[in-house]
Amino acid sequence: MSRSVVRPQFPLPPVEYNQGYMAEIVRQFSVLIQQIQNPGDGRFTTVVITNMPDNDVGLEQGSLYEHGGYVMISELNRSAVSGSSMTLTAGSVTVSTP
Repeated sequence: MSRSVVRPQFPLPPVEYNQGYMAEIVRQFSVLIQQIQNPGDGRFTTVVITNMPDNDVGLEQGSLYEHGGYVMISELNRSAVSGSSMTLTAGSVTVSTP
């Protein structure tokens, strides 16, 4: 493993069935699964992200997306909506030419 995690230590099997041994095997596999599912820290020199979304619709918190030329991080209290438009009308204008 490249991350700084303690590797599970699987005990040597006994000659005959032992309930304590089986419990320890199950416990160590649980630790291993937890470690696999936790991505841990990342440190990179170069990163290329292709097909980055342009909004945070459907992304989990902490996901990256591009918005207005900037790489953003999805947050629960802020949204970058997917496609919005607005039309306003404020009075009228008359143009006359001589």
